[in-house]
Amino acid sequence: MDDGMRWRGGGWDLEILVNGFPGKADPHGGLGWSTVLLLRGHGRVVLLDGGGFGMRRVLVGMLAARGLAPGDVTDLLLSHLHHDHCVNWPIFRQARIHAGRREMAWALGVPWGETPVPEHAVAGLSTWPTLVLMDDGAEVLPGITAHLAPGHTPGHLIFVIKGDGQDCVLLQDAVKNRVELTTRRTDMTYDPAVSRATIDMVWEICRARPGCVLIPGHDLPMVVENGIPRAIGAHRAGIKAWFGDDLDTMTRFDLAP
Repeated sequence: MDDGMRWRGGGWDLEILVNGFPGKADPHGGLGWSTVLLLRGHGRVVLLDGGGFGMRRVLVGMLAARGLAPGDVTDLLLSHLHHDHCVNWPIFRQARIHAGRREMAWALGVPWGETPVPEHAVAGLSTWPTLVLMDDGAEVLPGITAHLAPGHTPGHLIFVIKGDGQDCVLLQDAVKNRVELTTRRTDMTYDPAVSRATIDMVWEICRARPGCVLIPGHDLPMVVENGIPRAIGAHRAGIKAWFGDDLDTMTRFDLAP
């Protein structure tokens, strides 16, 4: 699952640990296979989001392969408070955990059992001593600014990293995949009209920062060339299932195009 896409700029070394997957399960609902990023620089070790429950052992193993333990992570940036992005914050409870102020207020107020918000995890995070609330336009880390990008959730944030000739924009679920960017239509959004306005804002960022790398929450990273997003890398995703007669026999289904 090591996808290995790298970007360097502004004193940061960015690596995609897991590329998000642009799909849903049928009939089991949202997959929740989301992008997880590692940033190192300025004396910090930073994760953007932390995947879902199923990623816990995998993520710790990925960090170990890079000589890192969960306690080495200094900062956890949360783009929004859906389960597949925030539920693993307890792995990194010693880190500064950055969440949007507006997002936190919304997530604490949603009816329990009706949304993708993991209610107990968010309630625990809201009183955690290392929680840092982010506001629109704030420089949350050196050279990294947070920008309100609502629609998927009311308080979703994207992050812009100022690079050395090329910037990087961490979109997560404000723009989940390439198709949402190109069509300006979104799936699984709190408000489709607000999401469309956010995607318009992302296109403005692309025009203001030509050649910037866009990293969505459920797809490969992209660069816009002549108005068309070009994917970087290739998907690697599959499912293994026990359809044989013993636990050693598994059938793999490749989900990559």
